[in-house]
Formats: sequence, structure tokens, C-alpha cells
Amino acid sequence: MRAMRLRRSFYAIAIVLIVSGGGCGSEADDPLQGALTAHADGDLDGAARLYREVLEDEPANKYAHYNLGLIHQSKGDEDEAVTAYGKALEADPNFVPALFNLAVARSDTAPSEAIDLYRAIISLQPSYAAAHLNLGFLLKEGGKEAEGQKELDKAVELDPSLSGRIPASPRPAGPVTPAP
Repeated sequence: MRAMRLRRSFYAIAIVLIVSGGGCGSEADDPLQGALTAHADGDLDGAARLYREVLEDEPANKYAHYNLGLIHQSKGDEDEAVTAYGKALEADPNFVPALFNLAVARSDTAPSEAIDLYRAIISLQPSYAAAHLNLGFLLKEGGKEAEGQKELDKAVELDPSLSGRIPASPRPAGPVTPAP
């Protein structure tokens, strides 16, 4: 049951777009642009192939690793997603989208790690309501009712629309995925 609830967690689903300082070449000349276009168009296999091509030339490209992680996570391949997010974080340890989705991916198998990741996110972006929400649910599931409720209350304070996502029962049903 827990795995089912956490699969509905908030995800930072947006594809990370990169704004180039220079002119844009064709997609054939720019694998990252081609990957972003394929990803946005729903061609996940083509996007993954192009992200890997980017990583051959730029092994520390956090955006390519992150977006590859999104593809793996959307296909339910949590291990590969965790690896990709980890590589994005090697390039930039404070890359909040990767921290967030890594926390979501680790919630089922390593909840204490996920809690630490949500706390790291909140230290970087204290107003990140979804991080407070997911942290609150994990804390409550771990028996830390008061601390969890404090995080849920903070999430709603930051984003009142989240109040409908928090069940009235003492044990929350778990976080849910927002509409894109």
C-alpha cells in the first residue's frame, strides 16, 4: 500500500530547458535541443538516445542526466532514475529538481534518505511547498505525527491549494501527483 501511495507523490515533472546564450543550431547539430524536443513531444526513447549522446560529449551535463532520470522514473525504472539523478547531483549538489525527484524515488526503499533529501531541499528553497508536503507525509508514516503535521501545515501555508490533498483522517493516505 505504501508503494502505491508514494508513486502518486509530487514529481518535478517539467523537462529542464536550457536557454542558450548563442544562436540555436538545428536539432541535428544540437543533440540537447533535439532531446528536449523529442522529450516534450513524448518520444521518450528518442529523447533518451539523444540525452546519452549529449552525455558522451558532456559527461557532467546535469540537465541531460536529470531529464534522463525523468524518463526512467516515468517508465517505472526507479534504479536507473536514481542513478541518473545521482549523476546530475554530482555535477551540481544543489540542483533542486534532481534532489526532489531523487527523494520521491527513494521514499519507498529508503525513507530516511528521502527525509534527509527533502530537508536539504527545504534548506535551499524554504518556500518549496511540495517538499514540505512530501516530508510531512513521510514523517507521519514514520510515526513522527507532530513533526509531520507541522510540515503539512507549512505546505498549506505556502500553497493553500494543497489543503485538499491532505486527508482529514489522522493517518494521511500519502502525497499525490499534481496536475501538470
